[in-house]
Amino acid sequence: MVVTLALGVVVVAIILLSIDRIPTEVSSLAIVVLLVLSGLLTPREALSGFSSETAIFIFTLLALTQGLSATGVMQLVGRRLLFIARFSPQAFIVMLLVAVCIFSSVASNTAVTAAFLPVATAASAQTKVSPRRLLMPLAFTSMLGGTIFLFGTSTNLVVSSAMEQSGLGRIGFTELTPVGLPLAIIGISVTLVLMRWLLPAREGEQGAGALPQREYVTEAVLTPGSHLIGKELRYVTEGLGVPVRGVVREGAMRPPDPRGRLEAQEHLIIAGSVGDILRVKDLRSIGLSADLRIPEDHRHSHTLTEVSVPPTSALAGRSLRDIRFAERYGLVAMAIHRHPTLQGSHQHLNLLGSLASGDALKNISLSVGDLLLVGGSERRVRELARDEELTVLGSVEYQRPRYRRALLAVIIFAATVAVAGLRLTSPAIAGLAGMLAMIATGCVDTRTAFRVDWRVVILIGALLALGQAVEKSGAGEVLAQAVLPLAGVVGPRGVLCVIMIATIVLSVPMSNQAAALIMLPVGIHVAMDMGLDPRAFALGICLAASCSFLTPLEPSAALVYGPGRYRFVDFLRVGTPLTVLMLVLLTFAVPLVWPFTRS
Repeated sequence: MVVTLALGVVVVAIILLSIDRIPTEVSSLAIVVLLVLSGLLTPREALSGFSSETAIFIFTLLALTQGLSATGVMQLVGRRLLFIARFSPQAFIVMLLVAVCIFSSVASNTAVTAAFLPVATAASAQTKVSPRRLLMPLAFTSMLGGTIFLFGTSTNLVVSSAMEQSGLGRIGFTELTPVGLPLAIIGISVTLVLMRWLLPAREGEQGAGALPQREYVTEAVLTPGSHLIGKELRYVTEGLGVPVRGVVREGAMRPPDPRGRLEAQEHLIIAGSVGDILRVKDLRSIGLSADLRIPEDHRHSHTLTEVSVPPTSALAGRSLRDIRFAERYGLVAMAIHRHPTLQGSHQHLNLLGSLASGDALKNISLSVGDLLLVGGSERRVRELARDEELTVLGSVEYQRPRYRRALLAVIIFAATVAVAGLRLTSPAIAGLAGMLAMIATGCVDTRTAFRVDWRVVILIGALLALGQAVEKSGAGEVLAQAVLPLAGVVGPRGVLCVIMIATIVLSVPMSNQAAALIMLPVGIHVAMDMGLDPRAFALGICLAASCSFLTPLEPSAALVYGPGRYRFVDFLRVGTPLTVLMLVLLTFAVPLVWPFTRS
């Protein structure tokens, strides 16, 4: 009965964490409550994950990464790389991926991807290399870099903590390196080859020297005294070349009727490229609704830039009106772009569909990966670059980081990692000391240091409790018994491969950490029942959780999804053979480094 209950909670957890519309933190807390109400854990046991050494250390590691960003460490490296891009695009790509791999081996891969994204897009403009050929390798490299050292990804840390609870001991700081480093080198090399073979440049695709031809949606209105009032709509669509997708009249959007007469103050829904938006912006008798709110004498000094909504943004799920965008940032959101695949997969994400139902553009909830075309002064845009909720993609220079403290920040970060890795003290205490040192020396201010993605910390606390419940109830042993018959057919390596495949499959709808912690008890019990060393299975699961490249749902991949103008199928084309290759390599490499039989 207890086992059935525990497996039921696991199924519910998978469902909750797979539903995009439910915030991760809400799902995580719901899992904790469910564990207590079901009687699987006591309140103290269910909440212990939030106060665990692992959760605290992951929080401090995220804060330390903020210190590296605030002092411009990654930006300095990026500038040096941009200098190389002027002379050799190929050398730039290699050096960029090496830098990303190095940083992501000890820092959050999502943060590293976000930091190098502007560098990659700027280099695309210089080298005339399409962002489409550059950004997917950037994301995959950051994910592979996390397999090199213990602190490369939170998945390694939570698995290490769960292994210690199971009596297997923690993962050493460099224990993953003999497999993770070759995995990263081979994976990065293969990704570049696959990009050339399986993802050729689309017809008419250019480098980023010109603005990407993404379709933005915006609202335009006839200006007071416009000579267009009373004229047929086709005069605008055919004569001026304005791509009108709908006419808002009496609070409802109607399909564009070429012979329909235009009325004063009538709103037009426009869906076109940035060039289309700029052309409308310059017309006298029609203008962008948002642009008209800027005083006439200030419009010439305003600049346009593109910003994206990253996976860690608290703005996702909220509208421009809800967040009071103009008041908060001092900028005006001119238009919004949402990837066609996202609009096609979920009805509630369809921009034109939402407008047709009566919503104004400013009332539409933002989604991860959305791009906003914003206007305002360069000073305001530079200030926006300091905000973690949006990522500036344009060529506007970021805020001037505290470059003088860059070396100090690197020393503090390296010292913290060394002390924690060598276990000279508790990793949590080492992380807290490092974070305080960053703040005390002025590398980062307190507000920025604490501007971490708390959803990750909450998720990890809940997942540690879920793993404890699976182990305590004996559900891991029951699942292991179901897998055990495969041993006689495919042998130990085959069983390991099957368990790693299950981990990769689970990591598609849910987080890598969740997939690893659900499969960890199964792998440990399978190994013990077969009389093998469970450490090999545990570390195989840990590495496999970071090797799922099938979809753009992983945070690093989601960051580049919109700017790279990818389709969902692009990740399947490149990610499927790459994932299969990584799985094959792990199946043979893991037992070589961690033998199945104890010596």
